[in-house]
Amino acid sequence: MSKVLRRPCTGSAVWRGPGLADSEEWILRLSPAQIGELDAALCTVRERSLPLLRVSAGDFPLPTLAGELERIADVLENGRGFVLIKGIPVKRYSQAATSTIFWGLGRHLGIPVSQNAAGHMLGHVRDTGRTMADPATRGYQTRARLPFHTDGSDVLGLLCLRAARSGARVTVASSAAVYNAVLARRPELVERLYRTHFLDRREEQAPGEQPYSAVPLACWYGGKLSVRYNRCYLESAQRFPNVPPLEPTDMELFDLIDELADSPEIRLDLDFEAGDLLLLNNHAVLHSRTEYEDFAEPERQRHVLRLWLALRHGRELPPDFWGNLRSKGGRPGRGGITPRDVIAT
Repeated sequence: MSKVLRRPCTGSAVWRGPGLADSEEWILRLSPAQIGELDAALCTVRERSLPLLRVSAGDFPLPTLAGELERIADVLENGRGFVLIKGIPVKRYSQAATSTIFWGLGRHLGIPVSQNAAGHMLGHVRDTGRTMADPATRGYQTRARLPFHTDGSDVLGLLCLRAARSGARVTVASSAAVYNAVLARRPELVERLYRTHFLDRREEQAPGEQPYSAVPLACWYGGKLSVRYNRCYLESAQRFPNVPPLEPTDMELFDLIDELADSPEIRLDLDFEAGDLLLLNNHAVLHSRTEYEDFAEPERQRHVLRLWLALRHGRELPPDFWGNLRSKGGRPGRGGITPRDVIAT
């Protein structure tokens, strides 16, 4: 267990929604010149006839926007932990072209990791008609409300192709601000975040692996607080006989985290529209989505592309932070789900 931080976090990672709501310091609106760079980079990839998964940052040249993305990578790791890029003209690109642009932007920020056991490196967030009652279903495959949680990588990238008919409000909250509030209200619960907890792997474990991960929910390491949280997976892991039962104090902690993250004093609601790209550091920012209603026509239904990225200069993390996940060569991984195969979509 890492050292328990018993004092409030400080620095730019501690922010509150009301303090940012009237500011655009967390928004990058693409200029016509920057959109022109995206067009030119897309042409470069097409001229080289490169498969999507082989496109590197060098294959997607961005003369000036690359510098902005370098700044964004620093904000994600060392600043407030999230950025919203607006103005990607998704309506005039094909889905294949938009996917290439999204992938190219992601490669400037980090290294994509697998999002599921099928090896999907570029994911699609849309309603498939499935429900969370099925233990093999994950939240992004439904239209249900997704409470505050983190994803399984350093950075999450979401590019909105089409918005829902109604609902699907996206909200973010500073993990450090939530941590500070827990510390202020119920300091005796803080240490429980550092204990080993069990997260359901939703039937995506490799053969021979445990169907759950045994991991801490928080660590203070290398001078930074890192938090992971997914109450749905914490509770659904209880279906396994080898997982210790959750204690009443655990439920009190989860209730408090949910209450604080969703409180108007902490959360920031986003207008997540077609052409918006949300980037957030999962170690520093919790996110949620409200339930939504969709259009009847398939071609109008909500569709969001997703990337999970490992930052090239990501924070130090203790060896047990990602559980038993290992990268090639046996080194501790930087998130992702062990793939049984690797495909683009």
